[in-house]
Amino acid sequence: MPRVALVTCADLADLDDDDRLLIEPLRERGIEAVPAVWDDPGADWAGFDLVVLRSPWDYARRRDQFLAWAHSVPQLLNPAKLVEWNTDKTYLRALASAGVPVVPTQWFEPGDRVDLPDDGEYVIKPAVSAGSLDTGRYRFDDAEHRRLGHVHVERLLRRGSTIMLQPYLSGVDTAGETAMLFLGGEFSHAIGKAAILDGPDRGTEGLFRPERIEPRTPSAAEHDVAAQTLRAVPEDHENLLYARVDLIPAADGTPIVLEVELTEPSLFLQHGPGAPHRLAAAIAARI
Repeated sequence: MPRVALVTCADLADLDDDDRLLIEPLRERGIEAVPAVWDDPGADWAGFDLVVLRSPWDYARRRDQFLAWAHSVPQLLNPAKLVEWNTDKTYLRALASAGVPVVPTQWFEPGDRVDLPDDGEYVIKPAVSAGSLDTGRYRFDDAEHRRLGHVHVERLLRRGSTIMLQPYLSGVDTAGETAMLFLGGEFSHAIGKAAILDGPDRGTEGLFRPERIEPRTPSAAEHDVAAQTLRAVPEDHENLLYARVDLIPAADGTPIVLEVELTEPSLFLQHGPGAPHRLAAAIAARI
């Protein structure tokens, strides 16, 4: 029986509920699915026919270690070279250069002077993050928010992080995010996600933030932007085991890219009828 590792983190050593939906469809195809923690020194990665990244969500503070591990693992999907590109959100600059509409972003490197705007609502976050870790929302016409924004910036700079400063687009408060899910190179389903940033980051949030999720039928414009995004990634999108394109409304209501997630995205399988079987079929096809 072929064996597939479903890679997770120690906090979710038995996988999250969504990923567990894969186990039975894989078993039906004669494939044993085994949860495996990415930094477990006792894991025998060569003993698997395929290693599938699912929920290694604690990598953000140890990205160098995570990338060294990814490059050492045979039969990793999505592949390590793409994982390296996708785990630093500076990839948004490459997408923008390719003509993909993305959230406007100012970038600050350690050593740069960071001048925060005098007013307006903005998001501050590091270029390497997962699950909205170290991400906050600020109103810069509010003195306390400005103070907390500077504290957030200094904390990230001391850690050596590249900082992203983005305008908070208020359309997300009413329309939320649309996450477009692609499995085996084909569109599978989409979900709507309510806004989750409700204020400044104080450096105390855990690895996961609660989310409100519901199935969503994407618009033609959202399909177009998602397809344009996948054509711009440095890998034939049809070869990707999975991909997720997160879209939010721009100021004029048109969809723009917040993130494209090719490493360890939640795939919301429970919200796509047949999605666990589609992903299982895509995994089986790659063994």
